[in-house]
Amino acid sequence: MAETMKGLVRTCRCAELTTDDIGKTVTVMGWVQKNRNKGGLCFTDLRDRSGILQIIFEEAQIGAEGFERAGKLRSEFVIAVTGEVVHRSGEVNKNLKTGEIEVIAKDLRVLSESETPPFPIEENSKTKDELRLKHRYLDLRRPDIQKNLILRSKVCMEVRNCLTEEGFLEIETPMLTKSTPEGARDYLVPSRVHPGSFYALPQSPQIFKQLLMCSGYDRYFQIARCFRDEDLRADRQPEFTQIDMELSVVDVDDVISVNEKLLKRVFAMVGVDVELPIRRITWQDAMDNYGSDKPDLRFDMKLIDVTEVVKGCGFGVFTGAIEAGGSVRGLCAKGQGAMPRKKIDKLVDFAKDFGAKGLAYLCINEDGTYKSSFAKFMTEEEIDALVKAMGGEAGDLLVFAADKNKVVWDVLGNLRLELARQMEIIDQSKFEFCWVTEFPLLEFNDELGRYQAMHHPFTMPFEEDIPLLDTDPGKVRAQAYDIVLNGTELGGGSIRIHRDDIQEKMFDALGFTKESAYEQFGFLLDAFKYGVPPHAGLAYGLDRMIMLMVGADSIRDVIAFPKVKDASCLMTEAPGPVAAAQLAELGLELVKQDE
Repeated sequence: MAETMKGLVRTCRCAELTTDDIGKTVTVMGWVQKNRNKGGLCFTDLRDRSGILQIIFEEAQIGAEGFERAGKLRSEFVIAVTGEVVHRSGEVNKNLKTGEIEVIAKDLRVLSESETPPFPIEENSKTKDELRLKHRYLDLRRPDIQKNLILRSKVCMEVRNCLTEEGFLEIETPMLTKSTPEGARDYLVPSRVHPGSFYALPQSPQIFKQLLMCSGYDRYFQIARCFRDEDLRADRQPEFTQIDMELSVVDVDDVISVNEKLLKRVFAMVGVDVELPIRRITWQDAMDNYGSDKPDLRFDMKLIDVTEVVKGCGFGVFTGAIEAGGSVRGLCAKGQGAMPRKKIDKLVDFAKDFGAKGLAYLCINEDGTYKSSFAKFMTEEEIDALVKAMGGEAGDLLVFAADKNKVVWDVLGNLRLELARQMEIIDQSKFEFCWVTEFPLLEFNDELGRYQAMHHPFTMPFEEDIPLLDTDPGKVRAQAYDIVLNGTELGGGSIRIHRDDIQEKMFDALGFTKESAYEQFGFLLDAFKYGVPPHAGLAYGLDRMIMLMVGADSIRDVIAFPKVKDASCLMTEAPGPVAAAQLAELGLELVKQDE
């Protein structure tokens, strides 16, 4: 039967005790990790968010009744113990912060009993995710999850301290706002007082933070909740958190300088020394060298453009791609020339998943001869020139993709990562940062038959590229920048458009009429009539940042109550149906979907 804690005050958390506390009488409270009854002694591991402390129950110290109750303790009982801190009587436990001490109990109160949990409360749980997330309140007791969330809290505090020192103000922006036409799907919220109208939950505070710059707030930041109705993956959730900022009268170098200071301070919290300045790579160089605008720089395997080398060769796949305006590029996998055919075939299938029609390969045998899927179509001189251009040596595997640049980049960029994983050449202890700059302003959407903003419609083009908005929009570069860590985009931002004439050109390029632009963004465009300073911003994905800092496989391990793949919560069973009266009050009627 549960007891009261009346008259008791916790003096410290379990793992806050050290050898300096020996001889002190303390009161600790927490969950029973495990209990071992050895006859005359009970050894109990008591756990709270700080760690584990060993409690010793002796009948001589706690009395016959207390000792009997101690022997009946079970995992996840919540108890309060008062006792004396002493040197550990047995062998020191080097795996615990409190491994040199223990507490001899003088009083025990059972504050709450527990049923047997559906899975062990332990680090590195092998329990299936579905069961852990169904009982997330238990999963959150696991020490590794607690460490992640404690770090997350400390990172948020460090961000606040750092940005405040840099002159930023923390300002909240609305959660109920207007639906936007670009980007991911919005989560919509029906309005009761405006029947037939809807709010949207913000995908980001983008427009509001630009309005704050118009209002003279100079430097803004917010740890902001954002929402996107899109398919999930390991580093994506329907609701997520951004470290969001905006700055006035700055250029790209100013924004990068502030953020490099921030990154250095934040990553120092996990013992990572971020070397400044962080290297910068243009978008074009990132795509040409790594096939990705978020390159993993922990290993050196670059794409090599061999278009000019194979132009006019006898292999129709290569020449056909070139004649169609595409390119031929390859990867050299060092020491993989003896890869079995079955494994190569799996690489071909892998490449097809990313749009390749096939994958050409050439194995360089140790004796200098070749084994290839295409060598018979080319002369010996052409093959030798190709191998030389690739830097190929005896024992290497060369793989090639030939298609439109976009397809070739996607195929080889992903194949580069897959080969590196198979070759085990990625140093998991490294933290390799880079800025990717000079993105294309626009990208053509074949389905819509028009250009879309690669970032958003308020991104400033390079001034020398502005005339191209009328003649060749695809070649316009954006004053945009992403910060990338180990092949993952940590955040991104841009210089914003603050001139009416450029914003109008941008909307024209995106297919907006003046009327449709005002319908969606009228309040922002009106604000721009009254003196708007040049401004820029950046936003980080906080969840991704913490995931990389702790080495987790998924952002679900750094979010207190995450959703699963179908955007549902296994614990609360959200989303769920609502009463007919609620729908009627909102003027809504459900339409049965075709199965």
